[in-house]
Amino acid sequence: MIIRKQFKFEGAHIVRNCTSQRCRENIHGHSYIVEVFITSDRLDNGYMVMDFCRLKQVKEFIESFDHSYSLWNRENQEFKDFIYRYNKRVVEIPVSPSAEGYALLFFYIIDQIFRHTERLNGEGNIRLYSVRVHETATGYAEAFREDLSWVNFRMDDLLFSPDITAGWINQEWWDKLKTFSYENR
Repeated sequence: MIIRKQFKFEGAHIVRNCTSQRCRENIHGHSYIVEVFITSDRLDNGYMVMDFCRLKQVKEFIESFDHSYSLWNRENQEFKDFIYRYNKRVVEIPVSPSAEGYALLFFYIIDQIFRHTERLNGEGNIRLYSVRVHETATGYAEAFREDLSWVNFRMDDLLFSPDITAGWINQEWWDKLKTFSYENR
């Protein structure tokens, strides 16, 4: 059985090295829809794969991108300085901020969150099945577990500006999650 939870965020970026001149040379934004698909080997005590209320960290992670600029860490330093100077909400990411890049990055991080989510209600082996990122109403990218072989970054390669982290309910969750992920490598 697969369940789906949908999240939304408004974000801006430049997708360097893509074919479209408009996208590779101009800051622009999208209304993103992120769908998280979850599976398990059994239902919990409430006959659920997982209660959606257990996705608070996933929600907080995705909301970190809301009204933020997604800055590819391979941008030149002059452009990075400009972005940080004029934007309070910046997420510096180790992938190009394309729908495909987001899907892969989100799958990687949400998978880490799921692996370290305590089972409280008889949940089974909860697993992230896929993450789908809609960049437009007509197009999306979807990442699956086998796509993690393309990951050549670490959680430390993802940086949130202070304005984003100040809005987190529990500011220690990210450091704790990074510690768990490195212990289990």
